[in-house]
Amino acid sequence: MNTSTLSSPYQGSMFMIVAPSGAGKSSLVNALLQGDKGLRLSLSTTTRAPRPGEVDGKDYRFTSPEEFIAERDQGFFLEWAQVHGHFYGTSRAWIEAQMKVGCDVMLEIDWQGAQQIRKLIPEVQWIFIFPPSIEALEERLRKRGQDSEETIVRRLAAAHDELAHAHEADFIVINDDFDQALADLRHVVAASRLRSGPIMARNPALLRRLGV
Repeated sequence: MNTSTLSSPYQGSMFMIVAPSGAGKSSLVNALLQGDKGLRLSLSTTTRAPRPGEVDGKDYRFTSPEEFIAERDQGFFLEWAQVHGHFYGTSRAWIEAQMKVGCDVMLEIDWQGAQQIRKLIPEVQWIFIFPPSIEALEERLRKRGQDSEETIVRRLAAAHDELAHAHEADFIVINDDFDQALADLRHVVAASRLRSGPIMARNPALLRRLGV
């Protein structure tokens, strides 16, 4: 894992969604984005193959290991990690561009990347998605029919390590009932936007009028 420093000050709200594979993270994020036009999802770069239905440039930016390593060495990524045998990275230039205009950004990321992002941007809000149980997690992984038995076993083993880092998060959303989990996620985003930092960064004219 590695990181590159940011060149611009943080202004908007920034969220990280972390969850074990199969916890329903992507479904929750997609539903959240549909109802929140002020929130933008960071497009991660990965070297894994697209799953059925995934589109390059929409779900992920898919690339080869050789291209990923070349971009990594050129400082293209804000953070990068190797997860389940594949590389994943977050574009530094894209994040900086959004932050410069005060946009809200959401990252779907693993716990390793979340730790690195927090070191660079302490204000980031870390949201951890819990499955209702390990048994439910395994059932979801099998039902989606996208992974081999070996991959499922590996993901379940990794889930225990990932869940051990949940205490590092700012918020935990339990995805037992989807509608309730989505509502909880919306409440977290709404409350985070009312923090003093984002509010003051987005209202400089008001601050001047108030003499703040």
